[in-house]
Amino acid sequence: MKKIDLNSWNRREHFAFFSQFDEPFFSIVAEVDCTVAYRKAKEQDIPFFIWYLYQSLLAANQVEPFRYRIIDNEVVVLDEIHASSTVAREDHTFGFTFMPYREDIKAFVAEALPEIERVQQLEGLCFDEKTSRTDVIHYSSIPWINFTALTHARHNARKDSVPKISFGQYQEKEGKLMMPVSVTVHHGLMDGYHVGLFLTKFQKLLES
Repeated sequence: MKKIDLNSWNRREHFAFFSQFDEPFFSIVAEVDCTVAYRKAKEQDIPFFIWYLYQSLLAANQVEPFRYRIIDNEVVVLDEIHASSTVAREDHTFGFTFMPYREDIKAFVAEALPEIERVQQLEGLCFDEKTSRTDVIHYSSIPWINFTALTHARHNARKDSVPKISFGQYQEKEGKLMMPVSVTVHHGLMDGYHVGLFLTKFQKLLES
């Protein structure tokens, strides 16, 4: 982790401006083509959710502003970021999970699968020191809705700079499986350009 020198940072005015807002986050929803990713996940017997979660986490780690966090009014760049994701249960509640970032998908799956199964057997939110870390992306999946817009419950009194990424229901369109993705980020740390970089990298990884 390293601090950004705010005096020389080309976003210093953007950061100061948007950090004063009651709601400094903005959201963008776009569709990604997950046709190849779905097929490959099935071929390798990996749950599709874990497959695209891994690909999105890989993309987020490759776009530096997704590793920016505001700590004690300073902007820092984290070395890597992990996943704190909601997981649905059969009783229609959900719990939070923590899944560490691993460059190798087999290593990621080996830790993610038991963590998901563990939380599915518990009750409550499972909100703890791991799932509440700042070096994460807040993930959620809403596989029942092919959404075109999305908002998040927010506690504005609590200073937050963690990006939030949500996945919707995938549907077949003109022979392709298309899935909506919502990306919500702090405007003091990045703009639509950076969200576009993430979505482009995510799409390439889904096709790789």
